[in-house]
Amino acid sequence: MPENNHRLTKGTYTIYTFGCQMNVRESQTAQGILEQEGYVQALSAEQADVILFNTCCIRELAEQKAWTAIGATKKIKEKNPNAIVGVFGCMMAEEGSVKELRKRFPFVDFALGTNSLHDLPEALHNAARGIKSRKAVIGDAGQEFDLPAHHNEPPLAYINIIHGCNNFCTYCIVPYVRGREKSRPLSLILQEAAQLKAQGYKEIMLLGQNVNSYGNDWNNGQDFAHLLRELDAMGIDRIRFMTSHPKDLSEEMILAMAECKHVCKQIHLPVQSGSNAILKAMNRKYTREHYLMLVNKLRAAMPDIGITTDLIAGFPGETEQDHRDTLALMAQVRFDAAFTFAYSPRKGTPAASMEDAIPQEVKQRRLSELIEQQKNDSQKIYQALVGTEQQVLVEGHSKKDIHQATGKIDRGRTVNFNQGTKPAMPGDFVKVRITQAKANTLFGERC
Repeated sequence: MPENNHRLTKGTYTIYTFGCQMNVRESQTAQGILEQEGYVQALSAEQADVILFNTCCIRELAEQKAWTAIGATKKIKEKNPNAIVGVFGCMMAEEGSVKELRKRFPFVDFALGTNSLHDLPEALHNAARGIKSRKAVIGDAGQEFDLPAHHNEPPLAYINIIHGCNNFCTYCIVPYVRGREKSRPLSLILQEAAQLKAQGYKEIMLLGQNVNSYGNDWNNGQDFAHLLRELDAMGIDRIRFMTSHPKDLSEEMILAMAECKHVCKQIHLPVQSGSNAILKAMNRKYTREHYLMLVNKLRAAMPDIGITTDLIAGFPGETEQDHRDTLALMAQVRFDAAFTFAYSPRKGTPAASMEDAIPQEVKQRRLSELIEQQKNDSQKIYQALVGTEQQVLVEGHSKKDIHQATGKIDRGRTVNFNQGTKPAMPGDFVKVRITQAKANTLFGERC
């Protein structure tokens, strides 16, 4: 038995999160587990008895940020050898990343792969006794469905509804580190939503790698459209969701979005490319024409819907014509916003071994053109909102001006506004007249 160099008493914790909203929600689960075990949140890593990192390997930049942050903990560990350092999330489901962790950062006490947070208490218990555990593991998502969570303060809360992915896009590591799709039981989702509503939350965000696939593993009629209608009937003020896959966007789901008054008229619908050749190489399982048809159906059902997307520049084999096809699709759709990325190979994915890699300078130039196109489109959409009155759900005060409140309108755009004589509190719904549009933010005056 290793020498006992760790304290067994409970203390404080801090968590660093990298990646998407699902990772944010999983960090909240880790917080819930820690607090159930008797830990309280520390003000800083230097004051923490437990330091956790929730990692992301979807893109290279997220990995690099995580490695840098983990490495910086070495000094804290040297000053406080009793501190427990753990790493979890997508990177820890990759054997190569776990080997790198063991080699570069031997001071890390444990690693947990995806769907393994139910093992966190045991990992902490072992680490307190000097027993290290650092293996690449993908756990059973079903064991994650009913774990406690520490949600952020109202008005917004995240709810995971489905884990994993079955799509195997050629550029994406998610199916390899998250496992196959597994839907969370409807009863547990409705129970959590009811609790959040009772606690004062005004908006819930339903999360999944592909929310449209919800219920496909049951085939009993309890699909995503059914879930939206069930939640809408509960009277939660606002319901959002992400992410949707175009191949699974059904007419039933579009109808549910249109008919449910509490479901926000906003959808994140990643297209990735406007070229059929590249979409086929990506294994996206839809065409440019099918995507445009979906956009037309969404706007026919909900004329004011906000549509956002993801785009990849410089996928292997992408020609200048392929790139122009993407720019043309953007101009035709007029996205509210687009998350744009230069392609970065993920080891173990089919695209990583594809020929015809695009030079970095070409990728960056194409990325810049996508960004510029989106900037112009967003500005036109935002400018059209100037002069309108919008209902804003207040989230707090502006980061740049504490005298201004900030929140979001139904279609998901951020609004900063002057509060007038009556301060607006988080969770308030306020009518705001839009007076100005800049970059990715709207500005207004309280009506």
